[in-house]
Amino acid sequence: MTPFAAILLAGGQSTRMGVDKATMIFRGQPLWRHQLDTLQASGAAAIAISGPRERAYAEAAPVIEDDKPGLGPLAGLVSGLRWCQAPLLLVLAVDLPAMTPDYLAGLAAESNPGCGIVPVREEWNEPLTAVYPCEALALAAGHLESADHSLQRWVSACGKAGLVRFRPVAPGELPLFLNLNTPEDVRSAGGAAPT
Repeated sequence: MTPFAAILLAGGQSTRMGVDKATMIFRGQPLWRHQLDTLQASGAAAIAISGPRERAYAEAAPVIEDDKPGLGPLAGLVSGLRWCQAPLLLVLAVDLPAMTPDYLAGLAAESNPGCGIVPVREEWNEPLTAVYPCEALALAAGHLESADHSLQRWVSACGKAGLVRFRPVAPGELPLFLNLNTPEDVRSAGGAAPT
C-alpha cells in the first residue's frame, strides 16, 4: 500500500451549529479527539490538524493554519497538501463522527501514487472523506486563487485531470457519512454541545 498522511479539517466556522463543532462532546470526548483517534487507527504515517492554533487540539498534533483564512475547506486542503510529505493525503472533516478507520484505510489502499479516490453518492462527491495525491496541490491552489472555492467543482476537475477516481458509496456505507451541522444533528447522534 502507498504510504499516506492524514489531515483533520477542524477550522470551519460552524455557523449553523452556533458553537465550534470540534469541541462538541461525542461518545464522551471532544469531537476533534474522536476524529483524531479515527485517523490514528487508519494507518496514516503522519497526522496534522487544519484549523486555528489557539484551540484545545493544539497539543495533540501538528496544527496547520490556512494561508488564506475564511475561504472554506479548500484552503485547508491546500495547506494540508503543502504540508504532506507522503505521496497521498487522507482528508477527514471533523463533523463526520461515524466514519471508521477501516473505511478510511480502504480508501487509501485503493489509491495509487498520483491518483487518489473520492467517494460519491447520488452523484454528489464526498470530498472531505477522500484521498488526494500530492500532485493535486497545483490544481487546488489555482482554484483557491480564483473566485471559485467550490470543492465539488475542484474535485470534478481533479477527476478530469486523472488525479482522483470516484468510488460509489455502497448502501451499507451511507451511515458512515452522517454529518453534524446543527444541534439537532448532534442530539440525534447521541452527542452534546460544549457547556
